[in-house]
Amino acid sequence: MTSNSLVLRSPAKLNLFLHIVGRRPDGYHLLQSVFQLIDWCDTIRLRAIPENEVRRNNVLPNVPPEQDLVVRAAKLLKEFCKFDGGVEITLQKEIPMGAGLGGGSSDAATTLIGLNHLWGLQLDKSTLADLGLKLGADVPFFIYGHNAFVEGIGEKIQEIDLKNRDFLVIFPNQGIATAGIFQDPELTRDHAQITIDGFLASPWSELSNDCQAVAMRICPQVKQALDWISQAVPGSEPRMSGSGSSVFAVLDSKTTPAKLENLLQSLPKGWVGRIVRGLNKNPAYNLISSE
Repeated sequence: MTSNSLVLRSPAKLNLFLHIVGRRPDGYHLLQSVFQLIDWCDTIRLRAIPENEVRRNNVLPNVPPEQDLVVRAAKLLKEFCKFDGGVEITLQKEIPMGAGLGGGSSDAATTLIGLNHLWGLQLDKSTLADLGLKLGADVPFFIYGHNAFVEGIGEKIQEIDLKNRDFLVIFPNQGIATAGIFQDPELTRDHAQITIDGFLASPWSELSNDCQAVAMRICPQVKQALDWISQAVPGSEPRMSGSGSSVFAVLDSKTTPAKLENLLQSLPKGWVGRIVRGLNKNPAYNLISSE
């Protein structure tokens, strides 16, 4: 970090479970989930520039500038604060796009967090989260920066302490349109609600992802990835994260990472797999002393 630039890591997240507990009159689904930060990260470099503009160094393929979340986040913050300076943004992608791991939302949140510091804006997290919500439902979670029990349409966030665990995550290189999942008539929408204490006390097998059955029907690669993990890590009870298509399993002390690394070399062509570690805090904050 220098006086006019920041280099920040932007983490992915897993939905440890996802229950759909109802639906609002406006069509939005009510959910319960636990969001777990993981150390699969993009890297964002922000450099303050005197020109009153937002520059993007390396444009993502097939992503028009008006849909680029880091550019939108920077422009939103500039407009909100009537800030006259500018920024040059470089984004190094590691989190697969379309994987359902929250990479785009995390990058937007990290951009807001970083520019708040770089530009000396001194906005609190609540204000940043309100701005982030304009960019996506998951952005406030990454701005608050801690693992969380999430309810409502994603706006009710309660910090939760989770065990330090390792996960095996597989992205079968096939995205799923979230809207298609939530519009499906076969989606479960009446899951019984639980509490944080209920989550902490529940065996893994009693939790689930209500989107998984629909996703497996729409996207056969989801079932293929779940089957792959079941064979690689017997008894692990893998599940899909969010609306997919990434799937994951919790690893215990009996699982040998070296063996899994060898297995990952035999993934089907185009698939992406990684052994990741759970995080307690968004690492973007670790490099900003004022937070």
